[in-house]
Amino acid sequence: MQPLARVEQALERALAPAMGPGAPPLLAQALHYAVFPSGHRIRPNLVLAVAHACGDPDPESSDAAAVAFELLHCASLVHDDMPAFDNADLRRGKTSVHMQFGEPIALLTGDALIVMAFETLANAFAIRRERLPALLSIVARSVGAPTGIVAGQAWECEAAVPLSDYQRAKTGALFVGATQAGALTAGFDPEPWAALGASIGEAYQVADDLRDVLCDVEELGKPIGQDARRLRPNAAAQLGVGGAKARLRELVDAAVKSIPDCPGAEELRVLIKAQTMQFFPKQLALVAA
Repeated sequence: MQPLARVEQALERALAPAMGPGAPPLLAQALHYAVFPSGHRIRPNLVLAVAHACGDPDPESSDAAAVAFELLHCASLVHDDMPAFDNADLRRGKTSVHMQFGEPIALLTGDALIVMAFETLANAFAIRRERLPALLSIVARSVGAPTGIVAGQAWECEAAVPLSDYQRAKTGALFVGATQAGALTAGFDPEPWAALGASIGEAYQVADDLRDVLCDVEELGKPIGQDARRLRPNAAAQLGVGGAKARLRELVDAAVKSIPDCPGAEELRVLIKAQTMQFFPKQLALVAA
């Protein structure tokens, strides 16, 4: 089965209990709305790609890890869009959750997705307990304080926001966790895989900063100019579009070179090179390197 199909089916299975008989109807609808239809599913696909490169001996475990990271990402988007933060009315080309269902349900939707992520891991690893503590630690670091996505959101509340700390927490943490989790579910030491996640995460954030400057709402599927409007650090603003483009190329090369030895290392290098090159907004073709 193709990785994207695996992710979609695993997500449907994870959400099914929360949408069953007795579930509050609005919450059930909002949960499904927040997760489907898909975005690019970059983080769960990264989990599966690393697991595959390491042999993927336990697909049920790697599926569960992939689902957990996507649910946590979706939760962060729901909360990020709310009036207390970005007050965004669009996400993935459709009305954001709080605009569609109201703020109380949006808040609860994000909370429920976070809980569901950890529940998915607990269920999948009930008979694989030896790896669960390490995996839970990886996931928790990716989400919490001081360096996870919660911390990334908190940096937006500070008067001074260091670009590297902000991007490492807001975006990079989930990518680092995804690569480490993929390795761990396949029985490999997760620590050497952190560099790959860090490079891909920063590359994705630099690309997102460029899209915020170069793209329109229809192409981006969410409001543009948010960083400038809210005085947040932005790589394109700090480095210039040409500088950010050069930094993006450096990060793609670093990601490919950082892949540790594993059975599918060469195949993974080709995949990572191809997928990270897709981060480049098409408008960059008009910008001199």
